[in-house]
Amino acid sequence: MNQEPEYSFTGQTNFYRGKVRDVYTINQEQLVMVASDRISAFDVVLPRPIPGKGQVLNQIAEHFLIATSDIVPNWRLASPDPQVTVGHRAAPFQVEMVIRGYLAGHAARTYKSGLRELCGVALPEGMKENDAFSVPIITPATKAAHGEHDEDISREDIIARGIVSESDYIELERHTQALFARGQQMANERGLILVDTKYEFGKLSDGTIVLIDEIHTPDSSRYFYLDGYQNRQDKGETQHQLSKEFVREWLMEQGFQGKQGQVVPEMTDDFVEMVSKRYQELFKSITGKDFEPAPEQGASDRIYTHVESFLTHK
Repeated sequence: MNQEPEYSFTGQTNFYRGKVRDVYTINQEQLVMVASDRISAFDVVLPRPIPGKGQVLNQIAEHFLIATSDIVPNWRLASPDPQVTVGHRAAPFQVEMVIRGYLAGHAARTYKSGLRELCGVALPEGMKENDAFSVPIITPATKAAHGEHDEDISREDIIARGIVSESDYIELERHTQALFARGQQMANERGLILVDTKYEFGKLSDGTIVLIDEIHTPDSSRYFYLDGYQNRQDKGETQHQLSKEFVREWLMEQGFQGKQGQVVPEMTDDFVEMVSKRYQELFKSITGKDFEPAPEQGASDRIYTHVESFLTHK
């Protein structure tokens, strides 16, 4: 993947290209995060972009950052373009605060293997996949170096190894629980269940802890549909998910799981259009707002103009 920056903004001092986002550092003080239309699955960036995907994720994150700013301050300053967020640069804590309200995903696989502990948290006996925990559990993960996988870690190890101080970690836990409660409340209002998610935090130069990155998007969170949830649990049926799981399922049907020697299947125009529409449906389901796609033509010039205007006139 080309690592050269697409833009050269006023005051630009650094650039980093992630799988799906490009991050520009401005004067060592601010970040310009451009949500691209690239899409990844199984740690692989797929060969064709998905029109509107970057805008969908950026605007869902914006929706929730604004809605939770009374709980904890966050890095966001403005969204000068539908695909862009500009915010404070913070020194990130080297842990991701993963919180789970239900026995799903990685937690369910751990449980199925016979283990009854995850990240130092005891898991009760007698649970079925997708059952709710009596109280949401926090199962942190280390933030891995580029190209490596995150690893589970306990609260005790984080503090003992000095990755985060005890006082800061207690604050991160408090923020995580409050953010998740707000996220679950907002999801319920939309007929959804926020199953699990992750939060990342950083510290500003004055010592303030802030929420960073995206929150409550379908790329960082798992949602179930509330309607019929209990009936499906009672019958032992699979829950209906609201996420990009459908992309992974399509890839697996084509024989691709990101393993060595496997070739990414061809993404037809029809498939790309279908994925684009599904992301737009996700936007409305999660936010309750109609999606208004920005013009695709001239998107690069549009983003540059909007960001430059913000940086030079703020």
